[in-house]
Amino acid sequence: MGGVVAGLLGGLWFGATGSNRQTSNGEQAARTANEQTRVIAQKTVKGVIQPGDTITSLLADIFTPQQIHILNQATKPVFPLSRLTAGQSYALRLADGKFISFTYDIDREDQLVVCREGGSFVARKIPIEYEVITDLVTGVIDSSLFGSIVQSGENEVLAISLADIFAWDIDFIRDIQPGDAFEALVEKRFREGTPAGYGRILAARFTNQGQPYSAYLFKDGNQPAAYYDENGRSLRKAFLKAPLSFSRISSGFNMRRRHPITKKVRPHPAIDYAAPTGTPIKTVGDGTVTFAAFKRYNGNCVKVRHPGGWETMYNHMSRFGRGIKRGVKVRQGQVIGYVGTTGLSTGPHLDFRMYKNGVALNPLKIKTPPSAPVSAQHLPDFKRTVAQLTARLEGSQPVQTAALVGNHHSGLEADLLRTN
Repeated sequence: MGGVVAGLLGGLWFGATGSNRQTSNGEQAARTANEQTRVIAQKTVKGVIQPGDTITSLLADIFTPQQIHILNQATKPVFPLSRLTAGQSYALRLADGKFISFTYDIDREDQLVVCREGGSFVARKIPIEYEVITDLVTGVIDSSLFGSIVQSGENEVLAISLADIFAWDIDFIRDIQPGDAFEALVEKRFREGTPAGYGRILAARFTNQGQPYSAYLFKDGNQPAAYYDENGRSLRKAFLKAPLSFSRISSGFNMRRRHPITKKVRPHPAIDYAAPTGTPIKTVGDGTVTFAAFKRYNGNCVKVRHPGGWETMYNHMSRFGRGIKRGVKVRQGQVIGYVGTTGLSTGPHLDFRMYKNGVALNPLKIKTPPSAPVSAQHLPDFKRTVAQLTARLEGSQPVQTAALVGNHHSGLEADLLRTN
């Protein structure tokens, strides 16, 4: 019924559907000639969603409220227009003042495209088209990975991505020292000739306190692409080494610590990470949220139950992550909250705790086994990938440029992630 209504209304506002009046061959020929010679004025309006913008405010000059309601109904199964987010780009195409299409960037990978087809609205989610240049980024740590990346002219986002890759082996809060070095083979994205952030990190090496660590992106059969070391061992482990990417430890695990506020000696079975208010906090492992509420002393607190009798606890948060509530399943690295100073706290920090079968353990001393290595079936492909990527990391093979259309890879990058 909705499609019929949309079609009828479409006929009303998109133009006349036809006429029963018969015309002579001469009149028809003249009309056809006029239509062919008429120049259609096309216009594309580009912009960025501003706070308070809605689809109604964006299209109020083109459609009536009833027509916008129909547009909303057509897009809802693909992407609800009520979820337009400030800061995201959009484009509106018009021809002679009439609607042709509306395009909205849902995120960095996909966009919503709404077109007129046969007098009705049709909505699709399609990959964003990028041109990709693969670049080699190198650097030596002066004080922090974050600072070194920015000083080299790259965006801070790259530092976070690089830290995420090695987060299971390197604690970027405690372990980093001046003189540490890194190399990374990075995809840099462009849209219509304008830089549009980073794509994947295809390979990376990080030397920490003289110890080299390597990471190679590889797709093992039907498994999602993941990072492995040069021998095919997975970099992913059950728990991240820290719940924050960049911070400092302000208080360690101490079962007889003098509390800075109460002045009483009491157990502190936690690691305190001092960080600015609003710093994202990540769950260190897959699990289920068992508690997400305010506690008198702990402030905004989240507890996560993990397989094998493990539990983690995150205290003093300024606010919870989106959708974080009791019973929700979370994935390793997912943002569950933000640093704050709620509860009994002297300043913005995260109080992080880990328990095994109810017993508190020092998070800094826990070692967990890695995930499954590259399968024997695809190990030859992996070794070939490592050889190619290593040559590019070391500069013995030129860095290449490849086109990337949406989420579909081409050139060497596609070959590196292929499976047989």
